[in-house]
Amino acid sequence: MGVGSAFGKTILIGDQFVLEEVPAIVAALPFETECRVERTDGEGWTLEDNRIEVPGYKKKKENDHKESINRILEVMEIDVKKNPIKITLGGSLLAGSGVGSSAASCVSLARALNDEFELGYDQAQINHVGWEGEFAYHGVPSGVDNTASTYGGIISYRIENGEKKFDQIAVEKPIDVVLANSGITANTKLMEKITERNKTEDPELFASRLQTIVAQGREMKSALESSDLAKVGQLMTANHQIVAKIGFSHEILDHLCQVGLENGALGAKVTGGGMGGYMVALTPGNELQEKIAGLYEKEGYKVIRATIGRK
Repeated sequence: MGVGSAFGKTILIGDQFVLEEVPAIVAALPFETECRVERTDGEGWTLEDNRIEVPGYKKKKENDHKESINRILEVMEIDVKKNPIKITLGGSLLAGSGVGSSAASCVSLARALNDEFELGYDQAQINHVGWEGEFAYHGVPSGVDNTASTYGGIISYRIENGEKKFDQIAVEKPIDVVLANSGITANTKLMEKITERNKTEDPELFASRLQTIVAQGREMKSALESSDLAKVGQLMTANHQIVAKIGFSHEILDHLCQVGLENGALGAKVTGGGMGGYMVALTPGNELQEKIAGLYEKEGYKVIRATIGRK
């Protein structure tokens, strides 16, 4: 039996524009998808998906998930006609839009297959397989989700001349955040259409917004390294305003961000592809984290309390 696990993630800035070579800052969440691969009789593969989920998420992503598994098996050159397997998924990470669920599924499967079939893959190879598996969910994936899922920590991620690069960001101490789920399962494949529409309708405005986000990302990296959380929060909120104008937010996400800010959160923004899924609020300290999380829960929203940046 082979086993593997992988982190969820939240993105603090740069979410939707990594393929436009805009740097992103992504943080692994301390929740994981766990995968088990077992040899079975018969032919092909079967899946037992025991992950907790946002209602309807697994059904909506069912075809994408099947395509992703088949792609991973092909990339890793595993012939399940000769070596039939059962794949079992579980773990503490909620299956839902905006927290890297698909990437965690891909990376954990890659690790479990590597373990079972003794392929000897290193971290970089596992990360590449995770990226390959993400094609089924995202069209052309940027690689940011699977990189956070593979390596953990807080990461500055970018694509330069087509080459994927990343650096770990060291923070003085872990940072408390709250993620609230809108209840909307987003179709992240629509991101490309929204981006293209913005490019076509007003290319100069779109380019200017991307330049602003690049500058925000640089400032946020410095702020994280110097533990200036007030600045981090300010940049998160300003970035959300740009993202919303482009079309990647949702009225529920906007509402959740506003509730957080009005009640003491240092910053709040959509996280992930947007158009549904999660938002993230910067809530340093247990007291503030509990206050904001409790407000969201009183309104009936599912919440993740998390601490990012642990070594």
